Amino acid sequence: MVATARLQPLPPAASVVIIGGGVVGVALAFHLAEAGVTDVVLLERAGLGSGSTCRAAGGVRAQFSDEVNIRLGARGLAAYARFPCRPGQEIDLRRVGYLFLLSEPDHVADFERHVALQNRLGVPSRLIDARAARRLSPLVETGDVLAAAFSPDDGHCTPESVVLGYATAARRLGATLLTGTTVVGLEVAGDEVRAVRTDRGPIRAGTVVCAAGAWSGGVGAMAGVDLPVTPLRRQVVFTGPVPDLPPALPMTIDFSSSFYFHREGPGLLVGMSDPAEEPGFHLRYSDAWVPRLTEVIARRAPALLDVGLHGGWAGLYEVTPDHNALIGRAAHPSNFLYATGFSGHGFLQAPAVAEVVRDLCLGRTPFVDVGPLSADRFRADAPAPRPETNVV
Repeated sequence: MVATARLQPLPPAASVVIIGGGVVGVALAFHLAEAGVTDVVLLERAGLGSGSTCRAAGGVRAQFSDEVNIRLGARGLAAYARFPCRPGQEIDLRRVGYLFLLSEPDHVADFERHVALQNRLGVPSRLIDARAARRLSPLVETGDVLAAAFSPDDGHCTPESVVLGYATAARRLGATLLTGTTVVGLEVAGDEVRAVRTDRGPIRAGTVVCAAGAWSGGVGAMAGVDLPVTPLRRQVVFTGPVPDLPPALPMTIDFSSSFYFHREGPGLLVGMSDPAEEPGFHLRYSDAWVPRLTEVIARRAPALLDVGLHGGWAGLYEVTPDHNALIGRAAHPSNFLYATGFSGHGFLQAPAVAEVVRDLCLGRTPFVDVGPLSADRFRADAPAPRPETNVV
């Protein structure tokens, strides 16, 4: 976690106030300040990255089922590849690829379509057979694997370093990032949010952006905007040292169970969606899920049972009904924007989303049309949205 700084003075006003100091918020502060909006104020109630970002597994990919998500993921990957130069921070990017193991015929058919779309958009993904998958990730048992999807451009990096890089550069360019500052309300008059109320006083705002992650539903309610985000705990654990790990071990995902792992030092970081997890702000790590995890490990990567599992951590996914993000401008109040609900994809999409929201703030046309990600898609009279199916 990035350490909380001493409290700075609260500015009386700002062109843009960002609520939330995770990776999306700090990336947006950087992009706005770089574009010349130097009176940007970011508000974070704890420390930068202390919510979900610094508890993320750090995966970065462009393998999705939907064009908008593919473009956001690919743009994010390109930004992370350039990160040591812009904004200027080493983030330990390992482009070892993502490997999805597919053991159900319907999943193979789905990924055939996904890979075709990804290839049309410039993503070098491909379907491979089980033997090729085992060569890439020799820990896995592939007796029931029908095929696998692999893209060599994907990988993982360090979330804490990304937050530090964006925050340092944003401050250097004139942005004000305030930690230890809690938003307690929004003053709405007519068609605008006039001020953001904090526990340290109010800030007049030209534009307000909600980037509060799992807590965005409450922030949206302050503005009278429905942001359907549900908090859901996700946990990771670590293995002991694993002998003979290949240096380029890909992020490996058993798609049917969502069990995944990637290299972390001499061992592995291991995670899985727990089907027994109840929604809510459950922030503490619990061992209750470990028997369900080890059951999947015994089937897919049994050698890991010999090296043991050790302490991990818990973080929150910010889940929407269709597992797609909420990005856009509210119809009312019209100066309230949002970038949230990433359903586990916020870290990898953050650089691209920050560009999009910067352009929305400045009245520019973003590089990708995020109209399909508007929160309006969940209105009662709206057509049923198409879910993102390539979720982990």
